[in-house]
Amino acid sequence: MINIERNQKEQYTIVKLGNEKLDATISSDLKAYFVTLNNEGIKNVIFDMSGVRYSDSSGLSSILIGNRLCQEAIGSFVLCCLSDHVAKLVRISQLDTVLNIVPTVEEAIDLILFNEIENQLKSDSQDS
Repeated sequence: MINIERNQKEQYTIVKLGNEKLDATISSDLKAYFVTLNNEGIKNVIFDMSGVRYSDSSGLSSILIGNRLCQEAIGSFVLCCLSDHVAKLVRISQLDTVLNIVPTVEEAIDLILFNEIENQLKSDSQDS
C-alpha cells in the first residue's frame, strides 16, 4: 500500500513518499496519484524522496509520468532528497538530464518559484 504525505501550498504541492521502496508494488498507485493531482489543477510538484531507499525501473516510470504531467500543464516537477541508491539509478538511466533534481526541499521550492516567475514573464510578453 502506498503511503503519501501531501503538503499543499499556493504555488506548489510537496508530495512525500513514506514507502522505503518505490517499485512495481506501488508504482501504479503513484502514477494514479500524480494523475489525480494533475486533474485537480496542480501543476507544480515537489517529490520529496527522503524516505525512499530503493527504486526500480517501474518507480522511475512513475516519476516520469509525474514529470510529463507537470510539463504539459506548463508547470514544474522537482525531485529532491534522493538516497545514494536512487541517485545512482537516476544517473545510470540518464534521467538526470531529463528531470529537475535538487538536494533539498528548500532548493526545490526556490526552483519552482523561479520557474513560475519565468513563465509569468513569458506569458506577459506574449500578451503584449
